[in-house]
Amino acid sequence: MRYAVIADIHANLDAFQVVLEDIQQQKCTHVVCLGDVVGYGADPKACLDIVRSMNIPTVKGNHDEYIGLDEDPEGFNDAAAEAVAWSRAQLTPDDRKWLRELRYLRLVGNFSIVHATLDAPQRWGYVFDKLEAAASFTYQNTQVCFFGHTHNPLAFIRDSTVRGGTYEKLKVEPGRRYFINVGSVGQPRDRNPKAAYVVYDLPTQSIELRRLSYDIPNQQRKIRAAGLPERLAERLSSGQ
Repeated sequence: MRYAVIADIHANLDAFQVVLEDIQQQKCTHVVCLGDVVGYGADPKACLDIVRSMNIPTVKGNHDEYIGLDEDPEGFNDAAAEAVAWSRAQLTPDDRKWLRELRYLRLVGNFSIVHATLDAPQRWGYVFDKLEAAASFTYQNTQVCFFGHTHNPLAFIRDSTVRGGTYEKLKVEPGRRYFINVGSVGQPRDRNPKAAYVVYDLPTQSIELRRLSYDIPNQQRKIRAAGLPERLAERLSSGQ
């Protein structure tokens, strides 16, 4: 089995479609999603329809949560909060119910998926370094766990110690645990504007980070046409 692990689509249909095409070309047999299907981008309904129609196992992201609810988002900047309000109006009551009912953590096959952290997934903490990763390893019951939220692809490995850093391809080895950020489909923030996702090949126990070019100007045009904050369009070009 070959799993495509996607995260942080953020209503960017242009990026999502390119990733889906690559998933087919890579002959992936399954797709899982680490949350934040919606928020920021101009196509929340289209992206959510695809995820739902494909019956993709999905965990809840913080944007999914607040767009599903009617509460004011906590800790969101003005642009993100404005996108939350706009996105709510684009979705049906059933769409928002689906978002509300997503779980924070799921087991898929022999690995686990979460949007943020394993120690407190509902608090939306960020993992950028090995100290922050160590807290999640304490609660990790599978050899491999994939996460998102930071939009920054990083791999953390625990054996006698915890180490981590950027990666392109790695092999899952016995006696080690892996906490892997797969990057973002729709809004990368590692200064690389290309869409990101991971292919996890179970027979070979390999994890590969894929980066793909997509039509950024078209998504920017749609964001501006929707009247969303300019910052949400601008940042796509720089990947930050």
